[in-house]
Amino acid sequence: MRCPKCLADDTKVIDSREAEEGTTIRRRRSCVACTHRFTTYERAEEVPLTVVKSNGQREPFDRSKLVAGVTAACKGRPVTTEQIDHLGEAVEDEVRLQGPEVPAQLIGVEVLDRLRRLDEVAYLRFASVYKGFDAAADFQRELVLLKKLQES
Repeated sequence: MRCPKCLADDTKVIDSREAEEGTTIRRRRSCVACTHRFTTYERAEEVPLTVVKSNGQREPFDRSKLVAGVTAACKGRPVTTEQIDHLGEAVEDEVRLQGPEVPAQLIGVEVLDRLRRLDEVAYLRFASVYKGFDAAADFQRELVLLKKLQES
């Protein structure tokens, strides 16, 4: 690490501590050449997550977009904003494990799986948009599937 005062590249770490709830390491440093003391912060670099749509188009993952869709599905339901935010975070964490590019379909399946456990009505609302329901039979088929999942 270069000294910000004299630009020497020989510095030593005097103290290291966790910062920002453990997501960052704060290091107190001293320049060997001029004895200037300064602080640096070290964070893990996040690899951008890219969503691959069914038509092959790619776009950056946007958790707020996911949360907005789930919020719409949960309108009027006994689901808190905190639960929705937690769902969005859990889905993002899960799909990040798949690599830097993730199919949109996988994101939808992860949302549906978590939403089913959170609120069945919100699950059906989300499923109706995600799966493109266009008839009452689609809802009926999904209800049968939901019932089977509850029994297992």
